[in-house]
Amino acid sequence: MLRFNVILLLIVVFCALGVVTSQHRARKLFQALEAEQERARQLDVEYGQLQLEMSTWANHPRIEKIARDRLRMVTPDSSVPKGGR
Repeated sequence: MLRFNVILLLIVVFCALGVVTSQHRARKLFQALEAEQERARQLDVEYGQLQLEMSTWANHPRIEKIARDRLRMVTPDSSVPKGGR
């Protein structure tokens, strides 16, 4: 009977250690998940900011102004026929 009690006690102790270990691992994984979700939220914000910046840079009046000022481009004269004659 004593041997049975010792074996039962050892089984209970090992099970308790297993539960504690698995709970600790679950907490660590949950913390990692929370950190990655926060990083994903930060990346979403940064992506939105980059989209806004890109739309600002691609604004038609801005591009036209750069083409005229820096590149010295002009709008083609509509009275000249397409063949250049």
